[in-house]
Amino acid sequence: MPEFEELDALTSKELHDKAVRTALKHLDMHFFFNLLASIPAAEIVAGNEDEANEDVVSLAKRLQDAVHADEGELADALRPLYVDYLLKHEP
Repeated sequence: MPEFEELDALTSKELHDKAVRTALKHLDMHFFFNLLASIPAAEIVAGNEDEANEDVVSLAKRLQDAVHADEGELADALRPLYVDYLLKHEP
């Protein structure tokens, strides 16, 4: 387990790459959801307010896609996902 000081000594790019590799290795979608949710605020801190607004709109569009993923060929292509989820979560 790395120590705080060891991680804090890494560049931001090194830290990002290490975190992403670890999340991919562990299939940690929670990390990626947290990263996506954190990016707009980080853009504002970095002085990129327009980019933050674009990020929010883009994420909102992806969520809208998920809500409307019950239509046409997209719904058919996602059937295995729905079946797997319901088998695991429905009583």
